Amino acid sequence: MATWMNLNSQDSISPLMEQLTFFHDHTMMILIMITLIVMYIMIMMMKNMYINRFLLEGQMIELIWTISPAITLIFIALPSLQLLYLLDEINSPLISVKTMGHQWYWSYEFSDFKNVEFDSYMIPSNEQNNFSFRLLEVDNRLTLPIYTQIRMMVSSSDVIHSWTIPSSSVKIDATPGRLNQITFYMNRIGLFFGQCSEICGTNHSFMPIVVESISPKYFIEWIKNL
Repeated sequence: MATWMNLNSQDSISPLMEQLTFFHDHTMMILIMITLIVMYIMIMMMKNMYINRFLLEGQMIELIWTISPAITLIFIALPSLQLLYLLDEINSPLISVKTMGHQWYWSYEFSDFKNVEFDSYMIPSNEQNNFSFRLLEVDNRLTLPIYTQIRMMVSSSDVIHSWTIPSSSVKIDATPGRLNQITFYMNRIGLFFGQCSEICGTNHSFMPIVVESISPKYFIEWIKNL
């Protein structure tokens, strides 16, 4: 989860989030190089006292500063497009989960199992124990298995919400009257936190999301005991 001093992305729990982190680092390196070159040129121009008032055109330098940005944009655009299509792919999900946004809590339904549905409310501060995270802990966590392609179907019963788990690169709008879907794949066991990322009302900050990833064996036992 994110901390107060965390300026980078959260640690990834999915292959797609790893690729997004790599793309972020790749783009930042290009931007840093461009910034340093431009700063160097500006400093040298301010220090340089030589001028040529008879210079009317410089075709070679104009060619260079036209082609160079185009090549730079290609190095950014190609991996960006690849990631864009990878994020939209939905290939044979093993588990489908339906999520409904309410003011101000989430409800979950496992479409592949009978009578498996529950609501997830934030635990009030006066009911939390000493090891809970304030404004992030819920009474019923969404438990999902690792190494499994999961399809999340998201909608809303009232206003627009947004179901978001940053560490898994999942952010999808919950729109009334519309069923949106996204897939993700988790490769680490743990607790992963998110919040509604759409301003949905006065208690917008009080509808957190907690995903608990466990092994498929324990997930089957958890389903049986519901």
